[in-house]
Amino acid sequence: MCLSPAVSYLYGGLFTAIGFLLFYGLEAVGFGYLILPLMFGFALVGPVAAVGLYEASRRLEDGAGMGFGDIVAAFRRNGTQIALVGAFLLIAFLAWVRLAMLEFMLFFGSAPPSLDHVLDTILLSPQSLSFLLVGLISGGVLAAGVFAMTAIAVPMLLHRPECDAMTAMLTSVDAVRRNWRPMMLWAGLISFFTLFGMALFFVGLIVTLPLIGHASWHAYRDLVE
Repeated sequence: MCLSPAVSYLYGGLFTAIGFLLFYGLEAVGFGYLILPLMFGFALVGPVAAVGLYEASRRLEDGAGMGFGDIVAAFRRNGTQIALVGAFLLIAFLAWVRLAMLEFMLFFGSAPPSLDHVLDTILLSPQSLSFLLVGLISGGVLAAGVFAMTAIAVPMLLHRPECDAMTAMLTSVDAVRRNWRPMMLWAGLISFFTLFGMALFFVGLIVTLPLIGHASWHAYRDLVE
């Protein structure tokens, strides 16, 4: 990231602004309780959100010049196949949000907690243990499957324009299967840095999102010959 600080921080700042808009938008329409599930679910769509950062790493690796326009143009490189992976991630993200809504309704009824009481409700209420256990199991299964299918899929599609989405996703599954211990550690680090950035009221994403994006590109280059 030190080779492209301005572009990386600008990219991270863009998603920080999106985080602000989501936060205030959900609170305005009465869905503030979904802020926490969305924070956890953001990592699901991260592989597509970081396309520009992958492109920055690719261009730096090739010794090419780089500007913000080059990063924006990266979405046109093998765009159809990247869009297919993006559609899969969007469906997974919507399933994540729907699952969270159902679990809130199941344990806390049709009147979900307001944003200022959501932490007290999910941590200190009589239903807290059951709610957290069900959420951990169901969310963990969904997140693990999505991570396995997309951990290196988007960097591969960007690096190899002739590759298709299915091949990239199957390659990602195989890479995770062959290297499951370090990849599970990597998944945990992605979640930690993403949540850490969001816990700082999204401002931390200015640093953590570029860090994750550039590191993911190098992880792909190390895993796939």
